[in-house]
Amino acid sequence: MIPSKVFFVRGVGVHKDRLASFEAALRNAGIEKFNLVYVSSIFPPKCKIIPKDEGLKLLPPGQIVFCVMAKNETCEPNRLISTAIGLAVPKESENYGYLSEHHAFGETDEKAGDYAEDLAATMLATTLGIEFNSETAWEEREQVYRTSGKIIKTTHYCQSAEGNKNGLWTTVISAAVFILDIDETKANGKA
Repeated sequence: MIPSKVFFVRGVGVHKDRLASFEAALRNAGIEKFNLVYVSSIFPPKCKIIPKDEGLKLLPPGQIVFCVMAKNETCEPNRLISTAIGLAVPKESENYGYLSEHHAFGETDEKAGDYAEDLAATMLATTLGIEFNSETAWEEREQVYRTSGKIIKTTHYCQSAEGNKNGLWTTVISAAVFILDIDETKANGKA
């Protein structure tokens, strides 16, 4: 079972109940109708990134769906929360890449996203044998990774929000949602 496609989502939910806030974030992201199974952070070889709308069409309600998810929540008024999924894809499509998940307080989308992207790229760089100084800033290491010719793409997908001013639960999520070839067969009525 190796995913052939992936799409990215993000969402925010607010509710008086913690679980309902999470459900609202899933709805906002468009993935509330699936049974989500969290997996670790390997980006499969030859996996194609597709738009969210295209991916959602391939998954019927109730489907067991594998995803890498970052989640954060607060009931503290005005507290900034964020989540991010970082992605690093190797140049050689036969190799695997990395996804990273980051959950933070007090970080903007940009800061959380940069951190997650840096983390994914650093994990991939270490497996590809790219030499770098881990003490340098992300921007400098990003240039080293790109000039190595071994990493073709790094990016991030993030979501932030301020805690509800009245103390309701606020949840943010970011996720990479995988599609298996089996899922496509079911969606096309060939099962």
